[in-house]
Amino acid sequence: MEESGAPRNRLNASREVAPVSLPNCRLIKGIEAGSEDIDILPNGLAFISSGLKYPGLKSFAPDKPGEIFLMDLNEDNPRAVELRISRGFDLASFNPHGISTYIDRDDTVYLFVVNHPHQKSTVELFKFIEDDNSLVHLKTIQHDLLTSVNDIVAMGPDSFYATNDHYFSDFILMFLEMFLGLTWSNVVYYSPKEVKEVASGFYSANGINISPDRKYIYVADVLDHNVYVMEKHANWSLTHVKTLQLDTLVDNLSIDPHTGDIWAGCHPNGMKLFYYDPENLPASEVLRIQNILSEQPVVTRVYADNGSVLQGSSVASIYEGKLLIGTVFHRALYCDL
Repeated sequence: MEESGAPRNRLNASREVAPVSLPNCRLIKGIEAGSEDIDILPNGLAFISSGLKYPGLKSFAPDKPGEIFLMDLNEDNPRAVELRISRGFDLASFNPHGISTYIDRDDTVYLFVVNHPHQKSTVELFKFIEDDNSLVHLKTIQHDLLTSVNDIVAMGPDSFYATNDHYFSDFILMFLEMFLGLTWSNVVYYSPKEVKEVASGFYSANGINISPDRKYIYVADVLDHNVYVMEKHANWSLTHVKTLQLDTLVDNLSIDPHTGDIWAGCHPNGMKLFYYDPENLPASEVLRIQNILSEQPVVTRVYADNGSVLQGSSVASIYEGKLLIGTVFHRALYCDL
């Protein structure tokens, strides 16, 4: 168990990662500046956010706008295709972060994208047009409670839960949280009719997702090295059920729709992530969490690399026996399981 408020412990500064390999892994061509979040539709179309400029973190393309890529994982050799975004949207300041999809009753696909234009926080709502691989921008969502959004999970065509982490609203505050052990990060529910804080007391709430039965919300606290299980109620409020402590900085969470397993992209050593050194690269780690609601969840290290192949893994999503691993600012890796 970590000592409260100890920054070196919060960053796992002394941890080194033992490699865990997977068969038939290949880096995705065309993704060179991050694949921070990934959301895969039931039909195998994978949306990937790329090009995040994050305070204090490395960027391999600091002057290039962010992008949304699409991969069809049904193809034998899937490639990443940049999605065209409709006119009128400010592409020059596009800085995409967490993403989430929602499929309406008429099979319309909505894509929610956390955006940080000019170091601010918005949520951009798009409609996906599969015929020409494009995104139609529907609206920009801003609110006083959406102060520094990290990740998002869509609950309807215009509603969602979001995590606030303070990185973009106040970088100094974020480091105070880290070094003093302040728990000011939170989860907010948003709809056009109601916006409210539904959970608080996190060191740095990061990834968020929902169980297949829609009863539980999972929240990753990256600086506290854990995953929170929250029960969702009819009025959209959340109550704490349990906390699973882990020995890694947990970033984004993906859910296997068939088994309910949680797949987490993680940072074994946060010090290497925040203080980038090409001679001492940030590692990557993927965890699979089975039966999180049971008294003894099973946690398996499915993939780990010292940074020689993949730097700073932030998300891992599965589809039909394949694993797609994304990163904060590096490449994307596609492997057999």
